Amino acid sequence: MTARIYTRTGDDGTTGLLYGGRVRKDAHVMQINGAVDEAQATMGMARAESVPGSEVDGMLVVLERDLYVLMAEVATASENRSKLKPGVSLVTQSMVDALEKGIDELLDQFPMPTDFVVPGTNRLSASLDVARTVVRRAERLAVAEPIDGSLAATYLNRLSDLLWAMARWQEGDEHLLARTVARRRRPSLDDVGVAEEAHEKGTP
Repeated sequence: MTARIYTRTGDDGTTGLLYGGRVRKDAHVMQINGAVDEAQATMGMARAESVPGSEVDGMLVVLERDLYVLMAEVATASENRSKLKPGVSLVTQSMVDALEKGIDELLDQFPMPTDFVVPGTNRLSASLDVARTVVRRAERLAVAEPIDGSLAATYLNRLSDLLWAMARWQEGDEHLLARTVARRRRPSLDDVGVAEEAHEKGTP
């Protein structure tokens, strides 16, 4: 018998939560997870533009898997949070730390611009920039109604920074800057955060 992907259980406009319970499909937690799902898919588009088995491919696989952990946590009712498993269905500090380590390693290896960058130098970097903006939207939603005791919003914040750094890495020395000549000093993590935040706000 052919397996079916439809269940009809959501025909009433609700969807099930992990460990039980149902909410409307447009509930805030579902809005967060919808944006995260989009982010994961756009990261997949970026991975499809990379060389199979390359460093960027491997990084994206890890990040895409992490987002399943985050979505599981977000899709859990507050009364069931005690059932979450660190690193499996609960975002951990070590997951956040791994993102910061990834950012730092890129900063150590490659000169990053500290000015506004016009996206689109190549398909891979452009795809990473699209993923970054979707992650930022997910972060805004997570911040709007914080989940008590959750690191989901923090993880999304660091993930957007990492994706920005990865996009610049994949551009090499071919950054197209909005207004100024590239500065070749090695930026700090704060520089990357400020530049990435500026891109998010769209205010060069």
